[in-house]
This record gives sequence, structure tokens and C-alpha cells, in this order.
Amino acid sequence: MEKEKRAIIIGSDHAAYLLKNRIRKFLDGKGFDVEDVGPNGLDSVDYPDYAIKVAENVSSGKFKTGILLCGSGIGMSMVANRFPHVRAALCNDISAVTMSRRHNDANILVMGARVIAESRALEMTDAWLKTPFDGGRHQSRLDKFDQIK
Repeated sequence: MEKEKRAIIIGSDHAAYLLKNRIRKFLDGKGFDVEDVGPNGLDSVDYPDYAIKVAENVSSGKFKTGILLCGSGIGMSMVANRFPHVRAALCNDISAVTMSRRHNDANILVMGARVIAESRALEMTDAWLKTPFDGGRHQSRLDKFDQIK
């Protein structure tokens, strides 16, 4: 019986297009079924369009996890966190990555292509995927997120 592939959705803007493609290849190599919502080139695009595509899919439950990339990561995280049930974490180092998973059960990893080197971004992606949520006292805190109107 073939092992079921894990699915993940990814999007970027033009500033992070090359890093997005590198991460997508990395994920393919790890056995993920990657849904790439774009963009498909280096031409200037509006980052909210891609943040919305990823966040809508995670918010609805179609995908459990996603990755967003732009120049700094700031705009993508701001857009994504407007969606219910989305916990998008802008991370610049391994410590932030692991804590975003362990304590916050982050379901979208956000990184800035102009802030993080490619090799570091791949290490961070790997750590984010491997780090489990601790649950326990952290779950009751997360439950409060969904009470916000």
C-alpha cells in the first residue's frame, strides 16, 4: 500500500518567487503534494492576492498547512492572520519556527526572501514541518483565538 502524500499549499509574491520554487522542490523531495498558487514568474504582483489564496484554503480546512513568502514576510502574515482559524507565523530563525509550532500550532509559515538566505529558509521549513504542537496548556490559549469576533 502506497503511503498517503501530505498536502501543503504555497504562495509568494514576485520578490520571493525564486525562493518559493526552491522550497517547492524541497517539499516535493520530502514527499509532499504541493499546491502552488503562484505567481508563475518574476513580474510584479500584489502579494495580498496570493496570501488570500493560501489563507482561504487553510481557513476552510482544505489544507492543514501552508507557506507564504514575500520580500519581508510582513505583508503576507498581516493578510493571512485576518482569516478565521489561521495562525500564520512570521519567522526569521529556527527558534521562532519551533516555538510557533510547539506553543502556537502555527498552520502557515511565513518567511521573507529578502531577510533569510535560501539555505536557512530550507532549514526553517524542515524544522517547522517536523515540530509538533505541545498541546496541554497551549491548547486552551489557542481556543481563545477563535472567540475573537
